[in-house]
Amino acid sequence: MKYAKHAFAIALTLALALWLLGDRRWAELGAALARLSPGAAALAAVGFLLSYLLRAARVYDEFRHDANGRFAPCLRIVLMHNAALNVVPFRGGEAAFPILLGRVFGTPLARALASLFWFRLQDAIVVAAVAVLVWPGLALVLRMAGFAALVVFAGALPRWARQPHRWAESGALARKFAALRDAFAVSARHARFGWLWTIANWSVKLASQAWLLSALLDTGMRTGAAGALGAELAAILPIQGVAGFGTYEAGAAAALLPGGIAFADGLRAALALHLFVIACALAAGVVAALLPGIPSTAEPPVSAKGQNP
Repeated sequence: MKYAKHAFAIALTLALALWLLGDRRWAELGAALARLSPGAAALAAVGFLLSYLLRAARVYDEFRHDANGRFAPCLRIVLMHNAALNVVPFRGGEAAFPILLGRVFGTPLARALASLFWFRLQDAIVVAAVAVLVWPGLALVLRMAGFAALVVFAGALPRWARQPHRWAESGALARKFAALRDAFAVSARHARFGWLWTIANWSVKLASQAWLLSALLDTGMRTGAAGALGAELAAILPIQGVAGFGTYEAGAAAALLPGGIAFADGLRAALALHLFVIACALAAGVVAALLPGIPSTAEPPVSAKGQNP
């Protein structure tokens, strides 16, 4: 199954590349980027920067005892993790998060993996909630029911994780899952403002992408928001193109169709947006590598030892 998913992901990316090689689409892509005004690009870049800061605040909120008042290490972790996510195939960049937490704060692997799972779950729930609320043609009662179901699920999962259990007594594999469940409970409990950071981040991130997409297509923000949401919904699918190429563009182009944007035009604009997002992520990753005063290997601060949340 793993190899089949990778093969399908590669096929999606190759399909996008072959589409671009046809006719004059590379030239059209360059023309679309050239039409982007410096002001529009700068505003989108500022929005992405604010999104990075909000994500770093989420990490700082959860690992505040380890950070011991230092925000810069959390920002560095987020920027380097984000850069890896945008270039490493098959979501392999996710591995950067637990590795960096271990190096910078000495965070145990189970704790770091549980934190990553909780972050990704929060992201998926927020994006799904936005999709349920704005999906065209959906009856109001279905919108409310879907939104309520997501809220109940978001509240129930951490409570379930905190319930007493005896998984550790059921064998070696069960002990590993027990450790992850316990770490997840700790992660969900110690992020005091996790949902606020997540909602704020996605509000800024989607708005920035919608702004840039609307500028590329010379259309309204509502259409741009639909494309941005479609791209992000595609980005949480279990099967991804290499570095997200293919799935991201197809999701955006499909979501733009109800707005009267032809699929080919939507693909081209989404690819331009994707390239801009990757450029910002890589530039921020370079800056992260140059941030001063951040240890490359971790020993938790003396005041924070034994206080891992």
